[in-house]
Amino acid sequence: MEKCYLMTAVVLLGLTVRWTVSLNSYSANLCTSCRYLLPGAGKPPMFGDYEAQRHWQEITINLPIKQWYFNGSDNNLQYWGLDYPPLTAYHSLLCAYVAKFINPDWIALHTSRGYESQAHKLFMRATVLIADLLIYIPAVVLYCCCLKEISTKKKIANALCILLYPGLILIDYGHFQYNSVSLGFALWGVLGVSYDWDLLGSLAFCLAINYKQMELYHSLPFFCFLLGKCFKKGLKGKGFVLLIKLACTVVASFILCWLPFFTEREQTLQVLRRLFPVDRGLFEDKVANIWCTFSVFLKIRDILPHHIQLMISFCFTFLSLLPACIKLTLHPSPRGFRFTLVSCALSFFLFSFQVHEKSILLVSLPVCLVLREIPFMSTWFLLVSTFSMLPLLLKDELLMPSVVTVIAFFIACATSFSIFEKTSEEELQLKSFSISVRKYFPCFTFLPRIIQHLFLISVITMVLLTLMTVTLDPPQKLPDLFSVLVCFVSCLNFLFFLVYFNIIIMWDSKNGRNQKKIN
Repeated sequence: MEKCYLMTAVVLLGLTVRWTVSLNSYSANLCTSCRYLLPGAGKPPMFGDYEAQRHWQEITINLPIKQWYFNGSDNNLQYWGLDYPPLTAYHSLLCAYVAKFINPDWIALHTSRGYESQAHKLFMRATVLIADLLIYIPAVVLYCCCLKEISTKKKIANALCILLYPGLILIDYGHFQYNSVSLGFALWGVLGVSYDWDLLGSLAFCLAINYKQMELYHSLPFFCFLLGKCFKKGLKGKGFVLLIKLACTVVASFILCWLPFFTEREQTLQVLRRLFPVDRGLFEDKVANIWCTFSVFLKIRDILPHHIQLMISFCFTFLSLLPACIKLTLHPSPRGFRFTLVSCALSFFLFSFQVHEKSILLVSLPVCLVLREIPFMSTWFLLVSTFSMLPLLLKDELLMPSVVTVIAFFIACATSFSIFEKTSEEELQLKSFSISVRKYFPCFTFLPRIIQHLFLISVITMVLLTLMTVTLDPPQKLPDLFSVLVCFVSCLNFLFFLVYFNIIIMWDSKNGRNQKKIN
């Protein structure tokens, strides 16, 4: 009973933080000089991401399904055209029905463009909170409750830290999106396949992909983990049956989601063109991946043809995630699955084509899932992931909410997991790797100290860059100087983390021991 009370208190605290951010947005309308958390508010012609979500409700409720993804007189795709999978459109339609019941002016065709009112903003923020309550928060709570070999207090602390992760709160409640829906479905999928509810887990992950196509970042670990399970059961017996069941589940779920768009071939192709707009270029805005960072020194987008850029990004992405996926297929385990989710998502973020800065949330979710196992490194990564979105957060005037949520998250992690006391080789999951290296270099005993120093350098750099960005004006000839520096520093951190997580995967002695027991 005490466990239920404490977990309820944690959930309420997480909701309080989220709703506080929303109310900050709501009350910000009371004065024109204080428009915090209203991205693009009052700034025609696009009005920001908040308007994008409202506009999709306008389109889905006023136009027939066959016109949702097509350009037309009533649906100008240049003005926040729908570019997410069908499940996002259905969610927008559901919200639109509620909005129409409350006030039809909110989603009136054409005349509602750029609509702003205190009541409507409160309604929109409430839809994000409800989505959190129904999908994401229950998945987090159940995941933490299912953790084994730790006390109830540790489970509650783990849930608290995940729910306080600032990146997701700031983007969903500040920048305004529904990332918690797709991430929540993905987490339900992780829960399902980790505890042998493979069909339910596959269904949940298919829903995640059909809500946001960026969930493809997680697709290869799911595929390899389930394929490895089938191999382990034997493809001539139970493994083959499981494989057929999984294939049927995936196909059926996609057919149900896409059924209205399968009526005509051109309809299906148009939706796919909207979901994968390769013409937009190698990267978008100031994103902390390898291509944006490298373009500071060499303008890849101007030098190489478009199709060559696409091929190079595919090759780098595929090669960087291949070792981890092979290891997971040969030795499937829930632990290996979680770490491979981190590695593959980070590879996609760093090397794939057309990446947005918000895509780092797809890496942050699986990092949250290994927070208990490597608290020091996970906390560090989650801080960097939030910092990497600094240009976007400042653009949306989210400085104060960012500072407050980051400090709250860091304090929660530091006190819950004593992160600064868990920097030994064993706590960092690097003991197997260090032993292997010491066979050739016996003096290799300084790795934890190096990581501690790198952490200090990273944190100091992030703090200084934040202060410089906020207080100083960039040179006139280099107006994007601070944004580029943020991307460059974040990218270096992410490359380090990619190497680190791959080392854990490839030198994972625990998986080896577990596999021997299974055999």
